[in-house]
Amino acid sequence: MLKTKKMKNVRVVDLFCGIGGLTYGLNKAGLNVVAGVDNDSKCEYAYVSNNKSKFILKDINKVRAYDLMRLYGAAKIRVLVGCAPCQPYSGLNQKRPSALGMQPLERFAELITQVQPDVVSMENVRGLALEGKYPVFGQFLNTLRKQGYHVHHGVVNAADYGVPQDRHRLVLLASKLGPIGMTEPKIGKKPTVADAIGHLPVIRDGEQYKDDALHQSRKLSEINKSRIKATSHDGGDSRDWPENLKLSCHLKSSGKTFRNTVYGRMRWGRPAPTMTTQCVGLGNGRFGHPNQDRAISLREAALIQTFPSSYQFVRGRKYNTGDTARFIGNAVPIALAEAIGRSIKRHLQAHQ
Repeated sequence: MLKTKKMKNVRVVDLFCGIGGLTYGLNKAGLNVVAGVDNDSKCEYAYVSNNKSKFILKDINKVRAYDLMRLYGAAKIRVLVGCAPCQPYSGLNQKRPSALGMQPLERFAELITQVQPDVVSMENVRGLALEGKYPVFGQFLNTLRKQGYHVHHGVVNAADYGVPQDRHRLVLLASKLGPIGMTEPKIGKKPTVADAIGHLPVIRDGEQYKDDALHQSRKLSEINKSRIKATSHDGGDSRDWPENLKLSCHLKSSGKTFRNTVYGRMRWGRPAPTMTTQCVGLGNGRFGHPNQDRAISLREAALIQTFPSSYQFVRGRKYNTGDTARFIGNAVPIALAEAIGRSIKRHLQAHQ
């Protein structure tokens, strides 16, 4: 990690920290994240190995205000951040929101009320901000305003902040010190797939590169291998396939949009699509390599999420592909997290 002078008397706690994408970016921006809280023990190795922050294995519903106050200690400025589990609010789950999935955000609001941090930040899927669709977000905003916070929220594209990925996310910033907002996005050309992964060695499906355990692509079935080979390089999709390779859903009129978003190849000269928890599966999105006959590897997914190549996800060469893909897809991209951190830091400097 680049050494950045950290602000004195500022302490940050990261709820729902996962493997530490948000923590890493905030630390890189110069904030001092003292601890991350998550209920998945599988995240601990990556979180601790890459961040000089404590990992607390705890369910959010069992976290108490005094737990957080102990972590803040005598800090002059207390910052509470988090990315509550987002699946209930994603575009893939908008038919029937899960009441269970909303509980983390409600608990987040309760802890804010009890702890009264100076600054709050939350990152989540843009679907959460759909007006009237998820009352829990409106309730969250009302809670913050009743507690005296200046609140800013909006949907940003991570590509505008240096992430080689079209990833539209809801970012919220709130402060008791005064008005707060995101820094202006980077001006210029958006980073591309080529920028992120163009330098990596060529591998085949099912092959693991000898010097990088995460640079391994899932083995394809024979029919999926035929499908990717029939897909034109640099942006092709199932419209390129002969009839015998098409899925039944592709043949329906309702499948016209669907077939353009799954089994497709990424484009070298554009940002990647949004990395999901299933981003290494060929049939789970446009996750085909631009010109190699395979889906992207875990290493490629991590680089598209702007994790540095030095980031340690697993101990040694042993890992579970599904778990690791889930952790990478769920993470806040490092470059976006750093932009959030810079926004908070600028705000604090203006009000010190």
